Amino acid sequence: MKKLIGLALAFAILAAGCSGRVQKKASPKEPSMGGTLIYGLTLPVSGIDPHVNASSELGIPLTSVYDTLVIEDKEGKFHPDLATSWKVSNGGRVYTFHLRKGVKFHDGTPFNAEAVKANFDRIASPETKSQKARFMLGPYDHTEVLDDYTVAVHFKRPYPAFLDAASQVYLGMASPAAFRKWGKDYQFHQVGTGPFRFVSYKERQEIVLERNPDYDWAPEIMHHKGSAYLDKIIFRFYPDPSTRTPALLSGEVDVMGEIPPREAAKLEKDPHYRLIPVAVPGMSVQFFFNTQHSPTDDVRVRKAVLYALDRESMVKAVFGSYSPVAVGPLTANMPGAAKDLPKYPYDPEKARTLLEEAGWKDVDGDGVLEKNGQKLRLECVVMSWGELPDLVPIMQEELKKVGIAMSVKTLSFPAALEAAAKGGYHLIPFSLSGTDPSLLTTFFHSRNIGRGFNWSKVSDPQVDAWLDQADSSMEWDKRVELYGNVQRRVMKEAWVLPIRDQVNLNAASSKVHGLRYDYRGWFPWLYDVWISRK
Repeated sequence: MKKLIGLALAFAILAAGCSGRVQKKASPKEPSMGGTLIYGLTLPVSGIDPHVNASSELGIPLTSVYDTLVIEDKEGKFHPDLATSWKVSNGGRVYTFHLRKGVKFHDGTPFNAEAVKANFDRIASPETKSQKARFMLGPYDHTEVLDDYTVAVHFKRPYPAFLDAASQVYLGMASPAAFRKWGKDYQFHQVGTGPFRFVSYKERQEIVLERNPDYDWAPEIMHHKGSAYLDKIIFRFYPDPSTRTPALLSGEVDVMGEIPPREAAKLEKDPHYRLIPVAVPGMSVQFFFNTQHSPTDDVRVRKAVLYALDRESMVKAVFGSYSPVAVGPLTANMPGAAKDLPKYPYDPEKARTLLEEAGWKDVDGDGVLEKNGQKLRLECVVMSWGELPDLVPIMQEELKKVGIAMSVKTLSFPAALEAAAKGGYHLIPFSLSGTDPSLLTTFFHSRNIGRGFNWSKVSDPQVDAWLDQADSSMEWDKRVELYGNVQRRVMKEAWVLPIRDQVNLNAASSKVHGLRYDYRGWFPWLYDVWISRK
């Protein structure tokens, strides 16, 4: 099945990630029931309804609240979850799922075929204003209820990436009774079928979950059966990176995500903690050039920026040895990532030559190039999370050496999304985890200008055609070829500035056992987690 739908490449994403480091092994004790786990989140999200909102951060807690039709293991193979089996027919246009019986949502509503239809129809509805899940449904047409426990999902054209999408929390199964009752306030009253029940959400403060005692349908890739070990999980937000390690060291939290790289090295040597670096497949951390806004509408200027930056030194300075330098729009560990992309080694002289060819000269001797009376100034939008604010000053200094001035505007994520839609920038960063190369469509198809994540504002008919063919082909090799063409065009035209392949640096107290992360590197499987008693 995996090969049929084009996801046959197996990429083991080890907990040690690309750093090659080995975790300290937990002591071989028998799991014990009970206890509360405190988990540190980093980004105070603007919303946590997985059908509506797009942040990866929401999936960290909600993966434990929602089950999905299928689940993907660490090697990229799909297994039954709420669906016990499935088949693909009509050339990839119809996915028929046979559903698990005896499953109930946390509010007592039965899970069945009508529930699947209600969920997908909710996501597809324009009224939902879905930021991500709607795009993950691809060319969705309708869902057909065949009987109480059999459902057929129909697409307007072949959709080889659907199982990948259906295994993610954004397409998780929510109680139709709950989202109909609460409407726009559903995010505060979420109801799934997962091992933990949603208790409360205080914006920018905490999310509380408690064990679902009735849970008895764990997927086969989990390590035990029955209900979860933990009584409760409390997720708290730590947007300031400087507060994360102290919270872990003080015992304020048991697990912390996105540990600053400089502090990760210290934790790695401390026997009281485990460092868990997890390589994140998908779109690399990259800046998108606005190709419709002068002067980055000139490919020579975009290439000059690439040549002017010593990205290897930049990444090492900010991220240490934990994160490899990105070479293209997809991470190196992403299925379908091209290996033969145009390269832009650090070459400031090459950058100066390109800028001179484009007509930029330092007329008044102030170090900033000019053309037709205009200074060569780039406006960069950067989000206020992660290490990007630390990276940008280095970029400014490097670009200044070749005559480019860069101003920086730091925005919250919602404000950055608004700025991206308006297009008044030259550079804006983003990354997105995933395991299917159809992510490229989200970022480079012309139909996603303004309404999606085509923040480079590129409109290339050939790229659109390649993406359309790849997104509809059920042959993996053909998809790889077509997506490779897109990646080569992206780098040849310098539509993006790749920075690094993301590695999620998590750390946990040594009393926490059984912590694993999913194939995408962000979402923890907390069902098997237990806390040792002291």
